[in-house]
Amino acid sequence: SQMQCPVHGLLTLLSGSWTTYILWQLERHGQLRFGELRKYMPGLSAKVLTERLRKLEEAGLILRHAEATIPPKVTYRLSERGQQV
Repeated sequence: SQMQCPVHGLLTLLSGSWTTYILWQLERHGQLRFGELRKYMPGLSAKVLTERLRKLEEAGLILRHAEATIPPKVTYRLSERGQQV
């Protein structure tokens, strides 16, 4: 069996298109809503942004905060781990 480097998954995630740019925007602005992220990245589709945000959240690099308002207010920010990347 092949031994896998523990950072391989993280590097694969970070090499995905737009991923590092999303992290950079969150680092610059602290906390952003979905629409604000799209505004800063006009060439990025909503579908791809949603996919990247989910993967970054699963990897523990960003935190998603949803407020039970109408409409729901969802914000994203870097986690402690995300700040170290």
